[in-house]
Amino acid sequence: MKIQKFKFNERGLNRFFGPLEAKIMDVLWNGAEMSIKDVQRVLEREKPVNFNTVMTVMNRLVEKGILQKRVEGRTSLYQPVLSKEEFFDIQSKELAHELIDEFGSLVVNHMLDALEEVNQELIEKLEQKIKELKKER
Repeated sequence: MKIQKFKFNERGLNRFFGPLEAKIMDVLWNGAEMSIKDVQRVLEREKPVNFNTVMTVMNRLVEKGILQKRVEGRTSLYQPVLSKEEFFDIQSKELAHELIDEFGSLVVNHMLDALEEVNQELIEKLEQKIKELKKER
């Protein structure tokens, strides 16, 4: 599942989704399988949202392979295909590969420069990963 548009100027889920898509995904990742009406009720705590709009967006997320839909009687129930953690893992891996493919050593250098701003634990994880990669080669 590859997200087609990554938005650098956004934060969190909005980097991958439109505003309503991001809110819907957040609702579904924080709950169990839900109907469109259930999702609409949660969203309306913040501001009014049309049922048909929620239905259209959720069905588009099904078409994109982000949500799965199951029919129970006359009710359609939706849930994410992946957990939020799995989704971020796949998307960040895809983004890293694309950046390295396009910019090569430049992006690696910039990632290393960015390590100056992170905690020691992350640097240690990177060192361990580099050791593992060297052993495999």
